[in-house]
Amino acid sequence: MATSHPPPTTDRAEADRRNVSGAARIPEVDVASAAPVRRPLRWLAVLVLAVLAAQFAHFLITNPNFEWGTVGSYFGSEIIGKGILITLELTVVAMVIGILLGVLLAVGRMSDNPVLSGVCGAYVWFFRGVPVLVQLILWYNLSALLPRISFGIPFGPEFASGQTNALITPLLAAILGLGLNEAAYMAEIVRGGLLAVDPGQREASSALGMSQPRTLRRVVLPQAMRFIVPPTGSQVINMLKATSLVSVIALADLLYTVQSIYNRTFETIPLLLVACLWYLLMTSILYIGQSFIERHYARGATRNAPQSFWDFALFRRRGARADVREAEAQSGKEKTP
Repeated sequence: MATSHPPPTTDRAEADRRNVSGAARIPEVDVASAAPVRRPLRWLAVLVLAVLAAQFAHFLITNPNFEWGTVGSYFGSEIIGKGILITLELTVVAMVIGILLGVLLAVGRMSDNPVLSGVCGAYVWFFRGVPVLVQLILWYNLSALLPRISFGIPFGPEFASGQTNALITPLLAAILGLGLNEAAYMAEIVRGGLLAVDPGQREASSALGMSQPRTLRRVVLPQAMRFIVPPTGSQVINMLKATSLVSVIALADLLYTVQSIYNRTFETIPLLLVACLWYLLMTSILYIGQSFIERHYARGATRNAPQSFWDFALFRRRGARADVREAEAQSGKEKTP
């Protein structure tokens, strides 16, 4: 005997009809006629900033104390160029020392050897705790502590020796002060990048029979670069500006050269403007290079590459176009039966 199913209850049938009719009444998104949201406060902020910028430009142009003619005459002078070369040389040498020594310190701090880890940690603690200006003055006056420096076997014969004043020149004191201090900061940057790599990468390399140095060189460091490069770029820019501190030890960098000129001519403001313009120009070039390097190491690691320098300078928004394309694609899916 066939059994008959009872008809659905009235409430259930009504709910089904409501669901069907509700789905049919879903409004379609008209992307073509979409208009941006009006933001009057944004335009008000732009107007206020434009007025302030116009007032600042008027101040720069009309104030005769800036002496822009003097600024132009010294901006491309030979003596300023020599100071810029010293600044760039100090930046490059100090950063090379800081990066190489920082990598070794970072690896040492992550070592299982407690003595090596403790020594590297003490180095980072000391050089990060003492201001770099104090370190520069200390290296410059090292002869007061060690009048004579010798090289040889500890408690044994000496191979070479010399007077500290002859060995520790202002240039060497600046390199030691900036480079050793930078190594402490780079050690923490590199250590943070190494810790950001998935530990499974090391385990997989060990399973393949790779040694620890080769794993570090071929597997861990390439993946850690996208975490190391951005703060390292910032450190390069900070190093370029920190070279101005060497003026206290009479090293003829850009700032010391400018100071030596306005001490004779009493044109303080124009010469300081020359230094500011050159520092801004050099840091801008470094920022452009940093943006390209970041985009190179971020390929394949993130969905959206970091914003480039030109996108930042021209106020471009790559994400807005991507959102529009995604909305159009989503609308097309909803229209498809």
